Amino acid sequence: MPAYRTVGSSFGLSLGAAILLCSAGLNLAHAKPFMIVGLDEKVLWDDDGKTVLSLPGKDQVLIVDLADPESPKIVATLPLENSVVGPPVNVDIDPSGAVALVANSVDVVKDGGALKQVPDNKIFVIDLKATPPKLAATVTGGKQPSGLSFSPSGKMALVANRADNSVSVLSVNGTDVKVTDTITFPDSVAHVLFTPDGKRALAVRFPAHKVSVLDIAGDKVTYNKVDLPTGQWPYNVVVTPNSKIALTSDNGGAGSSDGSVDTTSVIDLEATPPRIIDRVVVGDGPEGLAMSPKGDVAVAAIQRGSNMKKAFFYQKNGSLSILKIDGKKVTKTQDIEVGGLPEAVVFTPDGKYLLAGNYLTQDFSILRVDGSKVTDTGKRFKLPGHPASARMGH
Repeated sequence: MPAYRTVGSSFGLSLGAAILLCSAGLNLAHAKPFMIVGLDEKVLWDDDGKTVLSLPGKDQVLIVDLADPESPKIVATLPLENSVVGPPVNVDIDPSGAVALVANSVDVVKDGGALKQVPDNKIFVIDLKATPPKLAATVTGGKQPSGLSFSPSGKMALVANRADNSVSVLSVNGTDVKVTDTITFPDSVAHVLFTPDGKRALAVRFPAHKVSVLDIAGDKVTYNKVDLPTGQWPYNVVVTPNSKIALTSDNGGAGSSDGSVDTTSVIDLEATPPRIIDRVVVGDGPEGLAMSPKGDVAVAAIQRGSNMKKAFFYQKNGSLSILKIDGKKVTKTQDIEVGGLPEAVVFTPDGKYLLAGNYLTQDFSILRVDGSKVTDTGKRFKLPGHPASARMGH
């Protein structure tokens, strides 16, 4: 081909290349899946499992690019407080990938010569469209805001306030986030999650051993006193993409790793009213819980007493209980060892990878998902702190 161009064709090629590069850059900015991770540097445990506290000021919230799930990259680090106290779902990303919410459940303060934990009430709003992502606002919610979630439309969010026995209803308009209503309960709520069809939300009532069903109509959230008896001490909940069943993490007899039998309760959401149809035994101390976007696999993060070195049930590493979902039948098919004290678990949006945040080993285990079979890649994503919480963008 002759090395010959007219001025016009040269200009056309340059302009075309520029448009191509520009559009590629735009796609990169908005297409890659982001994971949000909260690091808690205030809480550790001694060999007896007793909490050891440090002063605040070193926590961080990370925005992680998972375009290549086997090689995650931190794209933003925000100096925001986060807490391992509560279920590891006190962060979330809206369906458009534009906004994230972070609830700071518990703060550490000086009490004479000692340190103590006290409920906080702050919800941080992060602008993910900014380069790099940045804090856009801080909203005051209820006491000890914990598990939270965005609605499927992204126009609403719900936050469980453990120390207020309530759920805050938030309106979301970009980074303009406001508390518009409060739903009160007789006891503490650990997590609240919308069903993917947007018609309901499920509120996990830890000390009551129940999940309560909330009805959603437009911007109105109503608690009509439909309560479902889960296993003991439910802490977390997920729903299949078709909104037909939900699963809970039930923490057995003591709400923590103690060698007791812990379960996942299976909720039939198509029944009228919804009801518990099964309980599946998982491992010891389930907290993190995730549902594959394909709806055929769920995973429970099992702590196995990995923060209690002198306990009879201590194991150095936690594990993942893999749950196969076939219609409304849920079966545990695998136990996979991960790192110390696994908290948050997330699937990538295509369902092909699973990441488990190991609090004590300060990393994420990266696992590959093929159908209902999960395999550890052996790769770890090292972090600059202890991952207390994480959620995946869509």
